[in-house]
Amino acid sequence: MAIYEALQATKNRITAACVSAGRPPDAVQLLTVSKTFPAAAVREAFAAGACAFGENYVQEGLAKIDELGDLRSQLEWHLIGPLQSNKTRPVAEQFDWVHSVDRLKVAQRLSEQRPAALPPLNICLQVNISAETSKSGLMPDEVAPLAAQVALLPGLRLRGLMAVPEPGPGALAQHQAMAALYTSLQSRGLALDTLSLGMSADLEDAIAAGSTMVRVGSAIFGARGAKA
Repeated sequence: MAIYEALQATKNRITAACVSAGRPPDAVQLLTVSKTFPAAAVREAFAAGACAFGENYVQEGLAKIDELGDLRSQLEWHLIGPLQSNKTRPVAEQFDWVHSVDRLKVAQRLSEQRPAALPPLNICLQVNISAETSKSGLMPDEVAPLAAQVALLPGLRLRGLMAVPEPGPGALAQHQAMAALYTSLQSRGLALDTLSLGMSADLEDAIAAGSTMVRVGSAIFGARGAKA
């Protein structure tokens, strides 16, 4: 399936899931995950109507941002993969969002290194909601203390939470636990508006639970290539 048709089919899935959950069709944003796919594929997806793109690897993302520099003002670049503290500067300088903050040190470095001429860097805290040893992220009881600290850092805007629930029969419960954690932070007075939850295989469950942003790559671009 061509990227245009696949993108429209994904948008239709999102709309149908919103309707099924009793939510407005525009309640959920699509983040098109372009990791491992070339800049030409991003350009094609942009022409088809996508404008927000997610990258897992800092260097790969930076290379695409540079190659697609003519579209920079029209594209929104999200880092969704783990971020080491020694790679924060180029991310602070070039990306629009970081979904994978799980340490105060990383947030502080992003804050210090965000150029004053740019808008605040949008931040999501990553939660290891399935408590998998192979995954990055905060344990649920660690989220509120870090959120309170990150919300005060200049140059950053704390937008919400991100998670990658473990696939399987327990996934829906994990989505629901993330939604509960998100609303509990809002009830503490944090001005959050983003729950980055759900991918190609589970976006319906995520939207039913309350996701506001789904991260979809393979359903749009096809089978994942090797890491660039």
